[in-house]
Amino acid sequence: MTETKHLLGLLLGTEEDWPGAFEQLVRRYDPALQVGGQTHRYDVERITIEPFDLRQPSRYDLVVDRLAYWYYVPREWLKKVALMDDTYLLNNPFTFQSMEKHAAYCAMIRLGLKVPETWLVPHKQPPDNPRFPYTAAKYNRFFDIGEVAEKVGYPLYMKPYDGGAWVGVTRIKDQEQLRTAYDESGERLMHLQASVEGFEVFARSLSIGAETMVMKFAPDRPMHDRYSVDHAFLAPEVGDEVVTIGKIVNAFFTWEFNSCETLVRDGQVHPIDYANACPDVAITSLHYYFPWAMKALVKWSLFCTATGRQPRVDLETRSWYDVADGGGSYEEKLAVYRRMADDYFQQEQYAEFCATHLSDFDRIAVEYFASSEFDRLLVETVRSTFPAHEHEQFVAHYRGLLAAWVRDQG
Repeated sequence: MTETKHLLGLLLGTEEDWPGAFEQLVRRYDPALQVGGQTHRYDVERITIEPFDLRQPSRYDLVVDRLAYWYYVPREWLKKVALMDDTYLLNNPFTFQSMEKHAAYCAMIRLGLKVPETWLVPHKQPPDNPRFPYTAAKYNRFFDIGEVAEKVGYPLYMKPYDGGAWVGVTRIKDQEQLRTAYDESGERLMHLQASVEGFEVFARSLSIGAETMVMKFAPDRPMHDRYSVDHAFLAPEVGDEVVTIGKIVNAFFTWEFNSCETLVRDGQVHPIDYANACPDVAITSLHYYFPWAMKALVKWSLFCTATGRQPRVDLETRSWYDVADGGGSYEEKLAVYRRMADDYFQQEQYAEFCATHLSDFDRIAVEYFASSEFDRLLVETVRSTFPAHEHEQFVAHYRGLLAAWVRDQG
């Protein structure tokens, strides 16, 4: 039996916590997977940024990208290795570059999801382009942003059409606040989106490959307290719909490492934000759910590389639109979309792969997250995140949550 060595690359910015955990899980498990007549072995490497020859073959079989959404040099390198070497990318820079939050809203509205009323408004401050004044004078129609807001309805949110991390997001109750926020938006292109008032639950679902974890989320709380450990905060059918919506978004855009925010009111699920090129996977925010995220990321990386899963850089929107335009109820369409999403993520094959080739991985993962080695990583992360007078408090806080996860694994 021949042996194939796979190199997994991590393209990183400022993160130190999850990369250390990912590396240790791969190296502790030391995979030797017997798939397709070959033995697949693995190593992990953090990728450096430097000039590159467009014809230089990639050393990496799969890259987890946490940088290219804002740093153009590695983004162009990722596009090169995807086009020339079939390197598998988490995520797809082609669709994240062209299909930002605005495009994601449009596509999911077309599919019939319950996206709140949303308008795009021109820049308050025009772009720095010498051709703009002529174009604006001839073609830009005068508008009153107050009239647009009345059509959307108060209260509403003004937020960047391509933003993230809640930067530039403003809750607006009246026209005075609206005009102040718009004046302060500068050159940022903004959406006005109706607020889903009176919602019972804010759910954030993190998807990594074929797996999704739905978590109770409170965005107005401090970072360490935004995710609540609650395994039954949604009715089963609502929870399944939240999972389905996240999987639809990801399969449609070929995003395999993404988060989706939804508001639940009167049993209705309203997606409000679901294009996140760099979803939150920090220990200090995910805490109890952090081990699940790391396990899912390792398992999906092994599955894609060992089975030869083919990366996709383009979209196949027509099959989705055929369902959207074909009649039937919301529930009927959602069921078809879910089957399409499960097919894209090879749900059955992935489950079989994990059962057959990764049967001992869960035990290795539990041992690691219960180890002194992981505890050192946790302590280092707390010390680099919180002020010194809070270190003892938050080390105890996170130790308790991670210990609870270990106990819950049985």
